[in-house]
Amino acid sequence: MYAIVKIGGHQYKVAEDQTVFVNRIAEGEEKITLDEVLLVKDAKGNVKIGKPTVEGAKIEATVLDHLKGDKVIVFKKKRRKGYKVKNGHRQAITQLKIDKIS
Repeated sequence: MYAIVKIGGHQYKVAEDQTVFVNRIAEGEEKITLDEVLLVKDAKGNVKIGKPTVEGAKIEATVLDHLKGDKVIVFKKKRRKGYKVKNGHRQAITQLKIDKIS
């Protein structure tokens, strides 16, 4: 059984007992419910596709940790001008454990 869910503008394929890294979700919450379910496939192979979301479908997840992703180097250069800028960025992410798809 799996589902495709929209979290923070991105779509993720999730299954029960799976760990997913998503963009930062508000801190202070330990359990969250995700309502924007776009597709659900159950154990029997039946597929429900939402228009735009599947009615009555929800995913329960547990917030495991708030952390930062890997560093991404942003380097800008203009040739023959002596212009060089080097910046780094680390995205704030949240680790979720999918508990139940219903």
